[in-house]
Amino acid sequence: MSPIRVVIADDSQLAREVLRDILTRDGDIEIVGEAANGQEAVELARRLSPQLITMDLTMPVMDGLSAIEEIMHTKGVPIVVISDSADAQTAYQALEVGALEVLPKPGLDEEDAQRLLSRVRLLSGVSVITRLRRRASAARTPTPVRLPVPGPCPVASRGFQRVVAIACSTGGPQALARLLSKLPKGFPSPIVIAQHISPGFIDGMATWLGSLCALPVSVAQSGERLCPGHIYLCPPESQLSVTGQHRLQLTPSPAQTLYHPSCDAMLHSVASVYGADSIGVILTGMGRDGVSGLRAILLAGGTTLAQDEASSVIYGMNQEAVNAGVVQHVLGLDELPARLLREVRFTPSPWREPQ
Repeated sequence: MSPIRVVIADDSQLAREVLRDILTRDGDIEIVGEAANGQEAVELARRLSPQLITMDLTMPVMDGLSAIEEIMHTKGVPIVVISDSADAQTAYQALEVGALEVLPKPGLDEEDAQRLLSRVRLLSGVSVITRLRRRASAARTPTPVRLPVPGPCPVASRGFQRVVAIACSTGGPQALARLLSKLPKGFPSPIVIAQHISPGFIDGMATWLGSLCALPVSVAQSGERLCPGHIYLCPPESQLSVTGQHRLQLTPSPAQTLYHPSCDAMLHSVASVYGADSIGVILTGMGRDGVSGLRAILLAGGTTLAQDEASSVIYGMNQEAVNAGVVQHVLGLDELPARLLREVRFTPSPWREPQ
């Protein structure tokens, strides 16, 4: 089998050397070009037709975000953003214009190296499409993360009927953006999300999603009360659960935990507390995290949904759930918002603004 052809784009020679050493260690990946700025990356992508590009974001001449947009406009190539967590907000804008994954810059840790290798091997085979350039007017300045204000949720009762729990991994941020951005204000259920993510990037993801959604988005805080119409993201270093008092609880992830955060832990907790009022959704991603939790929701009488293969970046977690027989409805990504609105019995307000 021919080696995977990769271009590295980073203005730091040391960073390029680290990436080159990791990627070429097993002989199945070939570095066919190296770029010190975004413009060089665009030219190498056009001339060398690599199977994947690793892209830094902060570079001279042309930054990584602009380079990704240009590459995806001319000829789609799988792109993995490799960035410092300080650039997390921009990294998620990179996903919006076509990048597939965001990873932290690897250090000398073997776990970092293996994570990078597995992602490059997996994503080099993903089919991507060319994209239209964003209009200048479409560019958005992300809004600050909106934290829940204590007090608005009913204390005597939970204030909602159903709870939506979403599990996702590789390709998940893009899927979440498309799904959550179509949910209207007044959505009557809280939404809790376990997205596999590297430490340091969850705040940037919350800010990015918050700039796209009508609903408030925040990183979950231990002890806060679940509110209808609010989206909560689990931080990667913790496991998210819900309590009988309708509050969120964060506990440190066990050392042996394979996935961060654990989708199964969150889904099992929602199933145990909310039973038939639980709605479990499993989206694109690698591995099988979430299958056991989705089974718990199904056995508790809840509803289970999965993203279909055609709309998934990686048909992995969701495929495992479908094959295990724990999914009631398999839907395209663009069909999921309407299905969720039906499941939570959303009724639009008849009120209209005065003309």
